Amino acid sequence: MRDSREHETSSSEDHADQRDNDRLGNAYDRIIGRFSDRTDHLSREGLQRELDEAVQFEADVEEFTRDELALLRAWVSRDLGELRRYLGSGGSTVADWLGIDLDVLSARLRNGLFSIADRTPIDQLRFEEDLEAAQADYCEGEIAAPGRMTCVHCGEQTTLGQRQRLGPCPACGHRWFRRDTTPIR
Repeated sequence: MRDSREHETSSSEDHADQRDNDRLGNAYDRIIGRFSDRTDHLSREGLQRELDEAVQFEADVEEFTRDELALLRAWVSRDLGELRRYLGSGGSTVADWLGIDLDVLSARLRNGLFSIADRTPIDQLRFEEDLEAAQADYCEGEIAAPGRMTCVHCGEQTTLGQRQRLGPCPACGHRWFRRDTTPIR
């Protein structure tokens, strides 16, 4: 009996930790996302002021402890500072700094990071994404009728057996598709 109580307590603590992580993670995304709505070139002081305002906004809309707010501020400040240093020292792109494909990021987080980065590599990346999107008829998250879809990035085919919401490409994670209407042989 004692083991089951310990398991229940542990399970409850795990759920509480997960809720806290979700709250903090969502707040982190919102704070980063606020930077996409601001000027492209913030000074160091402007960045700190903007960060202070974003953290205060989070404190106003959701109940966070002082420690949680300090963590949020420290995390965002660390990541934005590292990104600016990387790009300022000749680093090429946000994707290189992250070491992951940008498509795994939420649009809000991606836009927030882009707003702080050097515009030239970002403009090139957006141009390439726009080219892919121009070839696509369908985007991840849209509802699509059954049929064969082809990822415009890697060419992977996905068959939808019923009407469903499109997910990312299972092969490369990209989000743009076109319907494949070539006859099946």
